[in-house]
Amino acid sequence: MPAFAFTRQPDPLAWFGTGHGGSILTSEHARLSQALTSRSPQPWLWVAPPGSDPAQGAAPATRGVRLQADATSRRLTGHVQCGLPLPLPTEAVGAIVLQHVLDAGDPQPLLQECARVLEPGGRLWLFVLNPWSPYRLRWRGAGLVPRTLGQWHLQLAAAGLAASPHVLHYGPVWRAVPDAPGHGPAPFRAARLLEAEKRVAGLIPPAPVARAWRAAPAA
Repeated sequence: MPAFAFTRQPDPLAWFGTGHGGSILTSEHARLSQALTSRSPQPWLWVAPPGSDPAQGAAPATRGVRLQADATSRRLTGHVQCGLPLPLPTEAVGAIVLQHVLDAGDPQPLLQECARVLEPGGRLWLFVLNPWSPYRLRWRGAGLVPRTLGQWHLQLAAAGLAASPHVLHYGPVWRAVPDAPGHGPAPFRAARLLEAEKRVAGLIPPAPVARAWRAAPAA
């Protein structure tokens, strides 16, 4: 009788380590580097799928933490090995890039942690798959769950982040090559870039002191 073997559920994010998924990551490198340095000199956080190649990455030479996510084990590896909550102080990070790590599983736990570690006015860049792209046939069956813009805006709002209406598109439309900007209709590209900000309500200033002016007594 054969010995019983435990089988591990494949990680949906491992698709980005394939040729089809890698083309999307390559198309995002330049914009990713700009995002990480946009809040310089504040530290940054970059969470990428396990298929990303650090040698080809866009991490700048500034202070930051680079992690890779495993959607199945819910573990993060890289500069540190951890789960959630993140081992980072509250409001200690100026910029965060989540590169497709929310295209699998529940996005709220990581989004909530991003809102915690972001400083007031800090920015979150969110790379996600585009469900309207013909390229969706390439990731069909991989276990990835692309969401619409409306769904992402609700997710960001639930985490206390204000989404920007500005959306950029990256990656191929059909062929597994990182198309140059402007090559192919943008709304049908494989990936989208959303931006959000951590906004903190300002303190209510004290009411002005009422002053009663009286004429000086006559000499």
